[in-house]
Amino acid sequence: MRSKSFLKYMYVVASVTALAACSKPAPPPEPVRSVKLITVGEQPLESGAEFAGEVRARVEARLGFRVGGKITRRHAELGQRVKAGDVLAQLDPQDYQLAASAAKAQVTAAQTNRDLAAADYKRFKDLREQNFISGAELERRHAALKAAQAQLEQAQAQMTGQGNQAGYTTLVADAAGVVTAVDAEPGQVVAAGTPVVRIALDGPRDAVFAVPEDRVARIKPGSAVDVRPWGASSAMKGQVREVAASADPVTRTFTVKVTLDGKESLALGTTVTVTPNALERSMLQAIKLPTSALRQDGKSAAVWVLDTASMTVRLQPVVIATADGNDVVIASGLQPGMQVVVAGVHVLSPGQKVTIYKPKEAAAPANIAQEATKIIANPASAAATGSSASGK
Repeated sequence: MRSKSFLKYMYVVASVTALAACSKPAPPPEPVRSVKLITVGEQPLESGAEFAGEVRARVEARLGFRVGGKITRRHAELGQRVKAGDVLAQLDPQDYQLAASAAKAQVTAAQTNRDLAAADYKRFKDLREQNFISGAELERRHAALKAAQAQLEQAQAQMTGQGNQAGYTTLVADAAGVVTAVDAEPGQVVAAGTPVVRIALDGPRDAVFAVPEDRVARIKPGSAVDVRPWGASSAMKGQVREVAASADPVTRTFTVKVTLDGKESLALGTTVTVTPNALERSMLQAIKLPTSALRQDGKSAAVWVLDTASMTVRLQPVVIATADGNDVVIASGLQPGMQVVVAGVHVLSPGQKVTIYKPKEAAAPANIAQEATKIIANPASAAATGSSASGK
């Protein structure tokens, strides 16, 4: 009986041991993480709306030949400064010179006919005074003279036109400026009016930038702007001169041109930062958070808010309005006084226990600090100590 009881006891112990070995171990407790916090409050917006712009000439001419032909020479180069009357390009003038020569020959023929008609009219006029011919015959001779004179004037006008056509084969600069683009090369056949050279004329300069649709209504002609060249610490004053009436079909932005102060001289193509005063936001108050506090969940954003009673965190959805420097402006979802986690948001989970992070202060060793104090207080003794140590 005792042996049977002992066997039953051992069987129960073995069964319990086997069941304990097969069961899953209890999960370890979730670690208490240390987090950095920020107390939510309204702060003034620091930065206004800034746009990247470019300095351009107020007047940029696209010059082309007034006649068509084949380009034989191009004198203008990109970036070259030209003066009024400088030759920019040349067409083959042979056909136009031949046409001018033909027009000149027509003038000679018409002038001969006119002289002949004038001589006939003079002779018939003398005969009419002697009553050898009728008045009607004299009138016919006078009409023939006027027709010959008209033909001469027509031929002269055609010769002048053909001469101008031959002169149009030379493209010259209308005013002083800088060549900003070359659109045709020697050997190319161009039609009349095709742009060959673009010149930014000397004179006033504009800062040109693009504004999105939601802000263009606040920028009016005449409003003040600040223009700061790239890499410069100070900004110059400008004034909005023109706002595009329609949006760009590709970017859907509106082009704004700003007149720069005539005292400032900026090179064409200089990159500038334009800050319209109409979009200034320094007087506005808003809730701002660093970008490290945001947790992106699909298309929505959220932050971790601390529950001070239980020292746990919960996820709070927020709506982002815009950016202000390196911070984001929160439109809704937070109230002043809340404590938001700003570091370590990617390792937290809802309801997790946390502690507030406290930075450690690095203290210098006492002996180093004392030695530095002695050297500053008595530099002569420190030098003597150093020399004796080197002698040893």
